[in-house]
Amino acid sequence: MTKALQPVIVGAGPAGVRAAQTLVAHGVRPVVIDEAPRWGGQIYRQPPPGFTRSKRTLYGFEAGRAEALHSAMANILDRVDYRPETLVWSAEGGRLDLLCRGRMGTLPYGQLILATGATDRVLPFPGWTLPGVYTLGAAQVALKYQGCAIGSRVVIAGTGPLLYLVAYQYAKAGARVVAVLDTASFKDKALAAPAMLRQPAVFAKGVYYLGWLRAHGVPVHQGVRLVRATGDARVTAMRWRAGATEHELACDAVGFGYALRSETQLADLLGCRFSYNALQRAALPERDGAGRSSVPGVYLAGDGAGIMGADAAEWAGERAALALLADAGKAVDAVDAARASELEAKLARTAAFRVGLERAFPFPQDWAASAPDELVICRCEEITAGELRQCVQNTGAREMNRLKALTRVGMGRCQGRTCGVAAAEILAQACAAAPDAVGRLRGQAPIKPLPFAAMARANGEAA
Repeated sequence: MTKALQPVIVGAGPAGVRAAQTLVAHGVRPVVIDEAPRWGGQIYRQPPPGFTRSKRTLYGFEAGRAEALHSAMANILDRVDYRPETLVWSAEGGRLDLLCRGRMGTLPYGQLILATGATDRVLPFPGWTLPGVYTLGAAQVALKYQGCAIGSRVVIAGTGPLLYLVAYQYAKAGARVVAVLDTASFKDKALAAPAMLRQPAVFAKGVYYLGWLRAHGVPVHQGVRLVRATGDARVTAMRWRAGATEHELACDAVGFGYALRSETQLADLLGCRFSYNALQRAALPERDGAGRSSVPGVYLAGDGAGIMGADAAEWAGERAALALLADAGKAVDAVDAARASELEAKLARTAAFRVGLERAFPFPQDWAASAPDELVICRCEEITAGELRQCVQNTGAREMNRLKALTRVGMGRCQGRTCGVAAAEILAQACAAAPDAVGRLRGQAPIKPLPFAAMARANGEAA
């Protein structure tokens, strides 16, 4: 490897692992930065050492893919500089700022592949801050990593493919799922079926999950609106509306989410150009078909650059690595060129499938208009929907960063990663603008909270 070719991969999920594998196959030793203790990402998260649950139990239909990905990384571990439990909290000018087990550090890079993944897209409802209410992603982490459920009577609510997957995984693991509440209707799914048949195997899995849940007595309600989680010390019931009728169901836990949002903060800090993606209702870093961003030497792969799913993330990671090799002058032969074309064709087919998926699980566009004034949007700073609307009315704010400066929304620990989507929807509704017209929260370092002790230690002070 030449000194100029020092690729760094941020993320060890499907995209990051396949990128690393491709670089290793071409004689390059990449650095792989992973926030988790073990590779696999969120979708193929590995339990701690000593846990004995089988991959079939943990990942269901995806056990084979999980095993393949885990094995791929294990087989190249001696040819990769793998750095687990390491957070990249800032990035600029060819340097990453790291936090690893309480210690600060920096890492220069020549080329960088961002495979930063995604988190839940959160749309709050009254009572969402009660103990016992989790995002769908958090509910999955509890099951995969800790081997436990979030409660003994669980409601799964929101919309998106993850809704049914989590409900299935919980019920299959023995948890009692008392209801699935899907804001998308049966009609939405029926209309989307032709487009989703572009990937019949994935479509069949979704049909199977729904059928399995119904066959095992799990009530599935579609086309609903979430009204409130009730309780004092923790959630004790969930209320929802179907048509004009309101219902209530006793529970001790709720897992909720509205599909996923991309983790784009590092791409933002590095100066990548963004544009609005109407399909995913979000501003995303731009990339070409090979994963090249607008910044030379920075490549984007996986859900961190746009939600495409785990299979597509693997293809995108491999494609980005091939692009990096070609751009760095590394010999890329005809086999690699053919593989690059094949990967791009697969990604294009997945993009067409995503159109159907978004149609099957549409964003609830009436959410902002129905959010009550007292609803907490930003739980870090305790900012309500009413305060955001009042700010718009009093100041004429029409842009997200202006709203942030005036109200502190998105200024807390999550840096807008949790509340940013909802705040943008409230702002757009309040000023009667389209979602793309209000902009996006600019990424700021640190992108995730840092412990004071680590900062003090880095500054040479007593920790």
